[in-house]
Amino acid sequence: MITIKILKENKSVKQIVLSGHAMYDDFGKDIVCAGVSSILTTSVNAILAFDEQAILYEQKECFVLKVLKEDEITCKLIDNMIHLFYELQESYPKNITIREDD
Repeated sequence: MITIKILKENKSVKQIVLSGHAMYDDFGKDIVCAGVSSILTTSVNAILAFDEQAILYEQKECFVLKVLKEDEITCKLIDNMIHLFYELQESYPKNITIREDD
C-alpha cells in the first residue's frame, strides 16, 4: 500500500512523505503507482518552474517534499496535488492511504 503522510502546521502543509508500493499489479505495471508518480512529478515540476526555492525534496527509502514558501502559487499547486491524491484514493482505497497530521 502507498502511504501518504501530510504534515501540517497551523493548517499549512509543511511536508508530504510518500512511501510504499500500491501492490495493485507487478512493479512496472501498477497503474496506482503510475498515477501517484504522475501527480507527484507534475506537481513538483510545476512548483519548481515558478520558484526553485519554494520546495525541497529528496528520495531515498521514501519521497519527502518540504514546503519552504507559502506563496499563492505554491499553496494552490500543493493543494491540487493533495486533492488529486484523495481522488486516486477514492478509486483505489485498498492501494493508497492518506493521513493528515496537524
